[in-house]
Amino acid sequence: MAEVILNVNGGNNVVEVDPNSPLLYVLMDAYGLKGPKFGCGLAQCGACTVLMDGEPYRSCTLPVSEATGKIVTLEGLGTMDNPHPIQKAFIDEQALQCGFCASGPVLYGKAFIDKNPGATEGQIVEALNGILCRCHAHTRMVKALVRYAKEVKA
Repeated sequence: MAEVILNVNGGNNVVEVDPNSPLLYVLMDAYGLKGPKFGCGLAQCGACTVLMDGEPYRSCTLPVSEATGKIVTLEGLGTMDNPHPIQKAFIDEQALQCGFCASGPVLYGKAFIDKNPGATEGQIVEALNGILCRCHAHTRMVKALVRYAKEVKA
């Protein structure tokens, strides 16, 4: 075990963990976060996605010792009373069915659109290529991301 300092959703905390533990387990167990989910455990589906310094990472395979940047999960974007614009777009478009995969499309989409505010629908679809959603809400997710892209561009 080792003490690891993590900056999660704007707060610095020291956690005592095995430095090789996946970040996902620390976020779920030590922080009680529900946004990132265990989907495949192989960094293939995206359900465990977090942002670190604005870049999307699959937390199920990222050792906590390598999580040295500012980590943001779905919970760190906004609140129920004041959702982040991308969360609001997903709500307005009813873009999630079960919500299990939400971290993937929301956080990958945010990272991509923030870097490419003029992204087209085709580019957004391509950026989400590695995100798996079993309930097939892809069309509504793309609509939500296009809505967010229009807000970012404006």
